[in-house]
Amino acid sequence: MKPCFVAIDFETADQGRDSACAVGLVRVEGSRIVAREARLIRPPRRHFVFTYIHGIAWTDVADEPAFGPIWRELRPLLAGAEFLAAHNASFDRSVLSACCTKSRIAVPGLEFVCTMKLARATWDLYPTRLPDVCHHLGFRLNHHDAVSDAEACARIVLAARRVSKRRTTNERRPVVRAARRVRRPRRSR
Repeated sequence: MKPCFVAIDFETADQGRDSACAVGLVRVEGSRIVAREARLIRPPRRHFVFTYIHGIAWTDVADEPAFGPIWRELRPLLAGAEFLAAHNASFDRSVLSACCTKSRIAVPGLEFVCTMKLARATWDLYPTRLPDVCHHLGFRLNHHDAVSDAEACARIVLAARRVSKRRTTNERRPVVRAARRVRRPRRSR
């Protein structure tokens, strides 16, 4: 079996991490995208705060299944995956965890790779919002469309792999140092 990973992106209805209203998954085997899946999800609450960002409202998801049945349908895409990739991975990891916990489903044990950190380490990019990274790499993006965002993450990982393969061992050291430079901002006193 070829090396495989899955890129994932969630859109949420409100500040609650359990409020996923859309998910996009993109499966990569070797260096090819082999599957794309997008689903709307009925979140546990009717109140939507982030419609202005992603355009999804309660009326779009009221008749959709909740997270549990959707995830059971999508989970086979993770079979054999080495890791999950996401932009600002801590957000998507926390949404996946909260939604699985609320649905009484085991949280996948896969490691997350953050494409925001990967872009900083590979290309020394700042800012590293998803549209900025896609612009730098020449990728099309329909930002806040879950499957478009997930596909962008998959393409970022693939582009970083190509860069890594072209570099010699000595040339890779600055990338490692750049990755180590990524830290949480200090609190102001």
